[in-house]
Amino acid sequence: MIRVVATGTFDILHPGHLYYLEESRRLGDELSVIVARDANVKHKPRPILPEAQRLRMVQALRPVDHALLGDLHDMFRPIAEIRPDIITLGFNQHFDEERLQQKLRDRGLDADVVRIPGYPGSLASSSKIIERILNTRGPASPNGPVGEE
Repeated sequence: MIRVVATGTFDILHPGHLYYLEESRRLGDELSVIVARDANVKHKPRPILPEAQRLRMVQALRPVDHALLGDLHDMFRPIAEIRPDIITLGFNQHFDEERLQQKLRDRGLDADVVRIPGYPGSLASSSKIIERILNTRGPASPNGPVGEE
């Protein structure tokens, strides 16, 4: 059995997330997804949805066999428990594949690291969705704030 692990924040689910998970699942027989903890998201704005809600949404997706929250202190702990054959990265995740591969080996983990290309869609990122909402529903938009008549 080939085990695959995908990781991410998964804030405001969109087609790009689904594409990433579908492509990750195609690489093996079982897909586990590690959802970033709120406290560990430091490389971009904090998630809008709390970690428990993001986890619940990821658990409900068809390609996902297992989903869990990441470890607060050691990002490799859940990977060591799952012992995947493959770890996938999204096209915009900030990891360097070679450095990650070496860190895995240093921990006795022999998993290949595969970068999944981006989804070809205009609203395939949470930041683009947020920007569109603000431009079309925010106070300065022609439509005004949501709920305003």
